[in-house]
Amino acid sequence: MDRYKSFFRGIAYAGYCIVFLFAVYTFEKSIPDQIYVKAGEAIDYRFQVPVTMEIQEDNSPVAKSTNNANVRQSYIVTCRLFGIFPVKDIEVVLVDGDAVYAGGMPIGIYVKTRGVLVIGTSEVERPDGSEAAPAENILKAGDYILSVNGEKVAEKEDLQRLVQQNGAEKEILKINRKGEEVEVGVTPVQNKNGTYMLGAWVRDDLAGIGTLTYYKEDGTYGALGHAVSDGDVGERIQMSEGYVYNAQIIGVKKGQKGNPGELSGMIRYQSADCLGTIEENTDIGIYGKLDGNIAALPRGDYYNICYKQDIKQGPATIICGFTGEKKEYAIEIESLDYSGREANKGILFRVTDEQLLDMTGGIVQGMSGSPILQDGKIIGAVTHVFVSDSSMGYGIFICLLYTSPS
Repeated sequence: MDRYKSFFRGIAYAGYCIVFLFAVYTFEKSIPDQIYVKAGEAIDYRFQVPVTMEIQEDNSPVAKSTNNANVRQSYIVTCRLFGIFPVKDIEVVLVDGDAVYAGGMPIGIYVKTRGVLVIGTSEVERPDGSEAAPAENILKAGDYILSVNGEKVAEKEDLQRLVQQNGAEKEILKINRKGEEVEVGVTPVQNKNGTYMLGAWVRDDLAGIGTLTYYKEDGTYGALGHAVSDGDVGERIQMSEGYVYNAQIIGVKKGQKGNPGELSGMIRYQSADCLGTIEENTDIGIYGKLDGNIAALPRGDYYNICYKQDIKQGPATIICGFTGEKKEYAIEIESLDYSGREANKGILFRVTDEQLLDMTGGIVQGMSGSPILQDGKIIGAVTHVFVSDSSMGYGIFICLLYTSPS
């Protein structure tokens, strides 16, 4: 009998441990990794789960810089389940109650790579009809060619000129590979036209359509909610310079199951249409400065920033201007992920606006960066669409996009 009691006690204990671990995992996801409190105010936040917050000892506020040249202070508190078990440490950031102009208008994005980006290698047909692949297993997709035999390479034309200049001699290429600079040797071969080639497909710039999320009186802005990436390589572009331009949407390809759809547009590259520079291309958005042409933008409304702990599931809107007129369209926020595992996917929403669904099918490529509003505040920006269901999308919390570290 005692043996059975011990067995069932063991089963009960194991079940308790499983339930406890599941609760900790669930609560960890439900608790923000950061909360924001106005300077001078005490923390007064009630989570939807039974945890209490405890300020860590000897935890003085620490200065924190942001991409907007703001300096803030923050400190750490520990969340305890039932006031006993530590579940998560969260950062309390002291803020002044920021407000920004909401964007929503499409912008043309143009970036030049830092060096020449390799997107693949190929075979070269020689004059005698044989084939060679001089760069195979030497250069890799995602490499950036920085120099040839010590001479700097900034554009494709630089690379082509130096390859022709050196002929069939082995060339030492300095490349940036995943953040590390290394040197590799490649011997060009002549193609059937007598031109020397490395056997590599390369790119030195990239252009596309996105959406401006916010901007401030001083012209600083944030957009996209994700990085400018190369579609062939699938990685964030390492850029030397970048610019944003006026853009006109000329077509909409509706999203369908298995096909996310897209906005097609015309970017105006005249100097009068250059809105400003791109100074940072980060994993959660692009940042820069709008210059004198800021007056060309339709003035957005001024919104206070809503911090993640104050966002609720339920009705919200997104601002889009792809029709030439900025409008709000209804969405429903279905869930919030505070875990921080995927910064670009903290907000899960569904498009409920019949007009937007009729025009686009929901979220399409080019709408990334569209501001998300709730209760008269800006809460986030659109970042991704579900390939399987274009009415569903993800967004990033505006507090992350706005306060991203440099």
